[in-house]
Amino acid sequence: MLAAAIACGLASTGALAASPSGIDLKGIDHAVQPGDDFNGYANGAWIKTAQIPADRASTGVFLEVFQKAEKRNADLIKAAGAGNPAAGSNERLIADYYKAYMDEAGIEKNGLKPLQPQLDAIAAIRDKKALSTALGAQLRADVDPINATNLHTEHLLGLFVAQGLEDPSKNVPYLLQGGLGMPNRDYYLKTDKDMVDARTKYATYVQAILAAAGDKDAAGEAKAIVALEMKIAQAQESIVDSEDVHKANNPWPRTAFASKAPGIDWDAYFTAAGLADQPTFVVWQPATVTRLAALVGSEPVDTWKAWLRFHAINEVAGGLIGKKFDELSFDFYGKTLTGTPKMRDRWKRGVGRVNADLGDAVGQIYVKQYFPASSRAEVQGMVKNILAAFDQRVDKLEWMTPATRQKAKAKIATIKVGVGYPDTWRDYSKLVVKPDDAAGNAERASLAEFAHQKAKLGKPVDRDEWWMTPQTVNAVNLPLQNALNFPAAILEAPFFDPKADPASNYGSIGAVIGHEISHSFDNLGAEFDAQGRLANWWTEADQKHFKEAGQKLVEQFNAYEALPGVHVNGQQTLGENIADVSGLTIAYAAYKQSLGGKEAPVVDGLTGDQRFFLAFAQSWREKTRDAALRSQLVGDVHAPGNFRAQTVRNLDPWYDAFKPKPGQKLYLDPNQRVKIW
Repeated sequence: MLAAAIACGLASTGALAASPSGIDLKGIDHAVQPGDDFNGYANGAWIKTAQIPADRASTGVFLEVFQKAEKRNADLIKAAGAGNPAAGSNERLIADYYKAYMDEAGIEKNGLKPLQPQLDAIAAIRDKKALSTALGAQLRADVDPINATNLHTEHLLGLFVAQGLEDPSKNVPYLLQGGLGMPNRDYYLKTDKDMVDARTKYATYVQAILAAAGDKDAAGEAKAIVALEMKIAQAQESIVDSEDVHKANNPWPRTAFASKAPGIDWDAYFTAAGLADQPTFVVWQPATVTRLAALVGSEPVDTWKAWLRFHAINEVAGGLIGKKFDELSFDFYGKTLTGTPKMRDRWKRGVGRVNADLGDAVGQIYVKQYFPASSRAEVQGMVKNILAAFDQRVDKLEWMTPATRQKAKAKIATIKVGVGYPDTWRDYSKLVVKPDDAAGNAERASLAEFAHQKAKLGKPVDRDEWWMTPQTVNAVNLPLQNALNFPAAILEAPFFDPKADPASNYGSIGAVIGHEISHSFDNLGAEFDAQGRLANWWTEADQKHFKEAGQKLVEQFNAYEALPGVHVNGQQTLGENIADVSGLTIAYAAYKQSLGGKEAPVVDGLTGDQRFFLAFAQSWREKTRDAALRSQLVGDVHAPGNFRAQTVRNLDPWYDAFKPKPGQKLYLDPNQRVKIW
């Protein structure tokens, strides 16, 4: 949870109608009482008519803003090749990457040919040392130690590079658990009907992929692969355990791996990964690494070879090696796991691929055209106001002792905020991109990212480094860097509109900003001091109050039933829920201060406070397919948007604005309302 794990978007859309207030008045369902279901009140009319696009798992405001950015990105990418740009330029790299991906006939003709060297190397494995070499060569860069939706779950281990937990002056390597073809371990271990069905279909999928690749014993190989992944899942830690950063602080000397995790030839592994010179690794899930290494030692080499072969093919099956693989991949990962009936258009997936592998190259062009300096300045002003409100809030917390208050204020003062785009861009000049090698381009980009991350090891930490591209519709808090990123693409209406009423801006993007700031003080962020060092800066009494308030929030969210018999996991989503409550509280305080002591005007029949809270709830409107919702509930640290909208029930001003009454479903007695910051 040191980077993208606390990125806070949910892929979701639905247009908000323009109005003087910035509120979608037609989306409100006046038949619903705000005190019973504020999400239903704010979004009920929209929910009744909203249609999830056939190629999406959900719809809502996030998707509305994403689609605006996607169309812009597509135009920029298609225009990049105009005028025959110079070899090696960002425009040429963008144009050639996109051209290769869109060349379906060429991809079909190449088939598995781009993978053949890798597949031949796997076939040549004869012993455990060679297997260890192959597993080390498979290691790639991850950006998310906790959330199961990280970049390379299919690789046995992942590498995360960030500053040290105890020594924040330099970057260190973290090793993370991986090895699964399904989203996370719950898909293998849970016994309810939906998970059992997913496992059955996954086994069928593995066999189909291997059969399409020409394997003669695809059925036998698939059975062995799924059985191995079941053991890998049993070896893994849960998301809740992985969120405990104290359990993650396990520095292992490079020379200790052989005794701590026997089964892998670690010399061969780290040499193949290009990490043999690293003196120490921080092992995020140590028991898992020990168990995974034991599996490498105990399971037959041929089973591991089949597993490596399947994952090498599976990683590029989605659009890079031919139509039959593409359709098989979508049928399982799209239809089965998220309930999405239609594959996304090729151009949309191409835009996504270019943004994933050449994000800063596209980002530089994007911000020049779509993010004026005036918008950056205005959002920076909002951030400044919200940080000031947070600082003032700390001064007024009755439960916080002076010693803790001083440390909290020092952390606020040192938060590094990036708005719109980074000041330094990634250099892609050494990346080889060919206009006729889509699979090769993707592999070379993955290796380039891995090399980029490894190059940071042992170097001083760059607190200005961005972990998202400017064209990403999301935001992120980086606890180790004590930094925030707010990409340009999320700073769009309805989240942010420079022409809009302040109440709607503060209720929407202001709450997002407050949310990200609050992550520095959630159940994870509060473990890090102003320098990003893992350090307990709380007094015992303060920590007790903080944890008791967090437990009340856990219980509040545990009570929400998202699907019949399936509840939100309050502990798993605690960090996000703390940030929602705290961020909304601080955004409200900043909004009131922005009025300069004046009363907000009534607009569209709504008071300023009503507009503020409605803007917040409408920014979380979404409609999600059941399969995708189930996947989110078991594997995501974010609660579904409809429950995040109910966060308002913890703020006293909401009660004044909408007059909920005791006995209504959302009503909380004042002493039950969760107040942290």
